[in-house]
Amino acid sequence: MNKIEIQLEDSLNRVNFIFKNEEVTTECISGHNGFSILGASFGPFERGKQYRLPYFIALSFIENNILKIYSKEKYNNTDVQGFAISERDDQSLIYRENKFFLNKIKEFRYLIEKEVNENKIPKRDLDLFSSHSINLVDNRLLKLLKLARASLSLDDERKLTSSEKLIFSKLFDLIKTWRNFFLTKN
Repeated sequence: MNKIEIQLEDSLNRVNFIFKNEEVTTECISGHNGFSILGASFGPFERGKQYRLPYFIALSFIENNILKIYSKEKYNNTDVQGFAISERDDQSLIYRENKFFLNKIKEFRYLIEKEVNENKIPKRDLDLFSSHSINLVDNRLLKLLKLARASLSLDDERKLTSSEKLIFSKLFDLIKTWRNFFLTKN
């Protein structure tokens, strides 16, 4: 079982790496001349202007209070609550436009923690974000377990996020093996 866990965790880390290379819209909150590293230049950044950058690059500017994620792109506790409620209220798996939306929630939790630590938002917002994230992930996982008992339709497969496709294939194989063990003759 340990081998499956390690393989799954490695695959999930690769999916998260792919997400971190996705571009996000940022907004400059503090002007900066920018810098160059390994032949790539970043900046200059002008206060109030928007910039599209890979998330992993934007993150260092965010950590240094030069940029912030553009408000229309950022998930907050209200957004995650909406996702969690819609997943709770609909018995089928819901299609999400962004195949990395779970990764986005995972990564943006860090940004909310940063805002709490800087006293920009109350800790309650982080607590709500965490609670809604747990509900969302658990609801989607239950739906994946139900789907893994049968073959996946094309419509259902389209609704899976990148990380859910990984766990689904593992679950499907494990459940199939387990069921066949008990339901077939030796």
